[in-house]
Amino acid sequence: MIARSESPRILQGCNVLPPMDGQSAPAQTPPTQSSPRNGSRSKRPAGGRFELLNSFIDFTAGKLLRSDILVWLILYRDCHVGVARTSQADIARRARIGTRTVRNAINRLRNHGLLEVVHQGGLNRGTSTYRPRGLAVEHQSQETSPINN
Repeated sequence: MIARSESPRILQGCNVLPPMDGQSAPAQTPPTQSSPRNGSRSKRPAGGRFELLNSFIDFTAGKLLRSDILVWLILYRDCHVGVARTSQADIARRARIGTRTVRNAINRLRNHGLLEVVHQGGLNRGTSTYRPRGLAVEHQSQETSPINN
């Protein structure tokens, strides 16, 4: 609970605070233009993230192993500006699977076209960077090609 003397903290992505302690909050208008934190990045609308997530669930997830889905979801959740930067050990810890299982899942996701390894990390090379994709390669080609009747 927030003490009255403290100013309430606004969660990232929230434009308006809810009323607190039964009092009505002053009306805040959302900003007309979202200003990035460091000036170089622009925020993507959440609708695009949900659209990609929905296409992954609807068209792709049913063809994958449980470990593949978990790894993809963790990487997708960690995405900032289109890429996720995390270690395989961290993915394994959060998904509660082994690091070898993570490595195999990443290879399967790459083969399906669902994941691009932007930078392969390792000892003295830093953290790996990944770019998750929402649709498998075979589904993307069907979607872009016209259907012949």
